[in-house]
This record gives sequence, C-alpha cells and structure tokens, in this order.
Amino acid sequence: MRNLIEFLKKYNHWFVFVVLEVVSFVLLFKFNSYQGSVWFSSANVVAGKVYEIDADIKNYFSLTKINEQLNKRNLYLEQTVRKLSEQVHSETGDSTWLVRTHEQVLKDYKLIPAKVVANSCDKRDNFITIDKGRADGVRKDMGVACGNGVVGVVYMVSEHYAIVIPVLNSKSNISVTIRNRGYYGYLHWTGGAADLAYVDDIPRHAHFRLGDLVETSGYSSIFPPGIIAGQILHVYNSRDGLSYRVQVRLAVDFGNLRDVCVIDNTAMEERIDLLRNAQDSLSLKQD
Repeated sequence: MRNLIEFLKKYNHWFVFVVLEVVSFVLLFKFNSYQGSVWFSSANVVAGKVYEIDADIKNYFSLTKINEQLNKRNLYLEQTVRKLSEQVHSETGDSTWLVRTHEQVLKDYKLIPAKVVANSCDKRDNFITIDKGRADGVRKDMGVACGNGVVGVVYMVSEHYAIVIPVLNSKSNISVTIRNRGYYGYLHWTGGAADLAYVDDIPRHAHFRLGDLVETSGYSSIFPPGIIAGQILHVYNSRDGLSYRVQVRLAVDFGNLRDVCVIDNTAMEERIDLLRNAQDSLSLKQD
C-alpha cells in the first residue's frame, strides 16, 4: 500500500495531465458540431471494423449449423418448386410458366448481400449493424430480409456500414397480410420472447386458421409482397373487442442471424412516387 502511495505521489502530474486531456477532448467534441461529426464518423468506422472481425470469428464457428439450416431450406424449396411446376404443368400444359413468373417478380428489384457484424436480441429497441453502406448502394428505408424471411428496415447509413431496425424493435411496424386470405395488418414486437410478434386489427369477420403464414403485403416500396414474416400461433380478441390480435412465431432466428440481403426496390419506389404525384395533382385540380 505504501509503495502504491509513493508511486501515485511520484507520477501525480501525469495523472492530472491525462484527466485534463480527457476533459478537454470531451468538451471539444461535445460542444463543437464539426469536431463532433468527425469523431462520430471515425468512431463508427472503428467500431464497424471491430464488429466485423468479431462477426467473422463467430461466423467461422457457426458454419456447421448454418450449413445444416441451408441444406434443409434448399431441400424444402426444391420440393416446393418441383410440386408447383408439376401442378402448373398439369393444369396449363406450360412447363415454363413458373420460371417466367419468377423472373417477372424479380425484375423490379435487386438484392444487395450483406453480413451482420453486430446484433442484439435482449433489449426493448434492438439494432443490427451490417457491412454494406452507401458505397454499396444501400439507402435509408430499404427493406432487409434473409433466406427465412423479413429482418427489418435500414435506419442509418454510412459509407461502408448500415444500421437496421429489425422486427425486434418497438418502433418496427411492417405491413403484412395473411397468405391467401387477403386480411392485412401491421407486424410489431412488444418485447419479451425474441421469436414472437403480433399483428393487430385483423377484422372479426376474417377467416383464417392457426398455422397460416403471415407475409409482407407489398403495400409500400420497402418490401415486395410475399416475403414470409412468420406463422400464426394464437388468436386473441383486441382490447376493444372489435378485431383480432394475432400472435405470430417469427420465421427468422434473430439470435443466429448472419447473412442478409438489402432489397433495392427502386423501380417500385419510382412507380409509387409517380402515383402519389398524380393523386396530389388530381386533388389540387378538384379543389
């Protein structure tokens, strides 16, 4: 103890110097907007690199499990495509119809592959960091999905990284529909279990069953229609008793999320903007 005190006495001026330097830097970056923005950008780049290295290590040790999931998913998709092809061919006699339809759906958007470098599932407002940014064509409000379904929406973008608001965030609100039923609502998460979310405002006259799939509705330029969000697990009455509240088991395992795709739906976005402008112009003429 005595040696420690002697050490502190001997080098106290250095400790004072370090404390004053830290205080001066804090004041500099906090109360000067330019210096603050430079610090924020540099810190994001450094943090992004650290997250990326950490994610690469985790990815390496989880490759076996991911490959198993991909094999199961590919087998399921192959069987589904085969059955659909056989059914369409038997109904129409045209074996190329399914291929043409798939190409027609995909032509309106492109996918930007990305890797998750930081992720959280245990907070009220979780965020995901991916290793693609403005330089790769990623923009704010783009949809993000993976092979299993909906992930979230791009919130902030830097040159080489982007932050995503996932479904597991209290501010997430994604337009969805019950597949083949035609009933719409908004998917949101209320905290708690990372594999459960809810869809509110399903009308009382709606006909659907437990196990039905919930997918994106396509009512916005963020997600094209038909991307799986989850599967109906339970049905409850709303608080006012005028509609249903549907509990959904999410299709994406957010605790094991590694590879995602950012959806660049520029063509759809242009069409929606054009339609909005036409509606606004028509409203002005009527006024």
